[in-house]
Amino acid sequence: MHQATLLREPNDVMNYYLIISGLVFLAAVFGYLNVRFLKLPTTIGLMLITIVYTLGVLGLSFFDDTLLRAEAQLIRQIDFELVLMDYMLSFLLFAGALHTNFQELKKLRWPVIAFATLGVVASTFLIGTATYYLLQLLGTNVLYTYCLLFGAIISPTDPIAVLGILKQAGAPKKLEIKIVGESLFNDGVGVVLFLTLFEIASATGPAVEPLDIIELFGQEVFGGILLGLLIGWITFRLMKSIDDFSTEVILTLAAVMGGTVVADQLHLSAPLAMVVAGLLIGDDRARSSAMSETTEQYVDKFWELIDILLNAILFVLIGMEMLVLTYEINYLVAGLLTIPIALLCRYASLWLPVRIFERKLDFVPHTTAIMTWGGLRGGISIALALSLAPEMNREMFLVMTYTVVVFSIIVQGLTIERVIGRLLPHSKSPANPH
Repeated sequence: MHQATLLREPNDVMNYYLIISGLVFLAAVFGYLNVRFLKLPTTIGLMLITIVYTLGVLGLSFFDDTLLRAEAQLIRQIDFELVLMDYMLSFLLFAGALHTNFQELKKLRWPVIAFATLGVVASTFLIGTATYYLLQLLGTNVLYTYCLLFGAIISPTDPIAVLGILKQAGAPKKLEIKIVGESLFNDGVGVVLFLTLFEIASATGPAVEPLDIIELFGQEVFGGILLGLLIGWITFRLMKSIDDFSTEVILTLAAVMGGTVVADQLHLSAPLAMVVAGLLIGDDRARSSAMSETTEQYVDKFWELIDILLNAILFVLIGMEMLVLTYEINYLVAGLLTIPIALLCRYASLWLPVRIFERKLDFVPHTTAIMTWGGLRGGISIALALSLAPEMNREMFLVMTYTVVVFSIIVQGLTIERVIGRLLPHSKSPANPH
């Protein structure tokens, strides 16, 4: 992603502090309201309350727009794409990977790799092509390349949303590992695919050669994975050589912060690097040999807190982005019609990998349907849409993306437990008692 300052305009340290304080305050208030009254999963509850709050601000603006102007100015000051992609995402993915069962994931590595690569690429082209023809029918002429960019924006499922909701959905462990594993890796692949298509769409000089595309894709993906392996191994060796829980917690924090900087400087995929590093450090065998019981508790609690705090801020930000969207009826219609397109294309992109691997591995019935409905979109899609250039129909695709994301988190998120219960009535196990 492009480099920029945290805020779009130069501001002093106090402005940073005020903005962060305001977001944490809103996250705390909305989180309290959710836990006290709604009792929904954090991701859904925060999103829903923030949207209701934002609609209230928009409604109030018909009588007095002071609050709307103040909050819209605050949101415009925050570079959402930069905050999420260059800062928050590495922490969130590391925290998610740290608490994922690496041994179980390793058994399902081939279907997970297929879902996160072939599935994302197929979904990108299916959604991009369907969107191109949909917009033609609606009378909007858009370049096919820009529609492919939209396909890359919508195709990756968001591990942040998925992890938060699946914990309470009662999915069988084997299915949960597939969905979580796919989500952890496919956002990294999706970001790289988006950057590759963005390079092609914005090229003004000589045409981008296929070899250049393969080189960029390979460098980002494989380079990110290798960097993650190196960071995970170094952190593991350092933690194994000492027995001090506070220092070991700081080592994990340094691994994420330092690894993100290195990945950025070397033009590698930081999300993939952090997923791999988190899986290695969180592996049961690595934990037993490198961490004492006390260290393990502190590491887990520290990263759980980071995960909860950043999730809360992220979904408050997503909800408040409504204040700066460009509302046009054709944008909203296109967004609503894109919802079934995105679901159908995801189902189609998963169908072949599931058919290939279900004979060799123990897949639960209706895996494709449950993975389709459980593949939630979130902040990553919005961040990618915000990074589009104005000439790429940015405002339209942003509204379309936002519509799909809100439907995904609220409607799919609220009903995934019911869908799993209906398709797999005897699926709930002691590991998933909710």
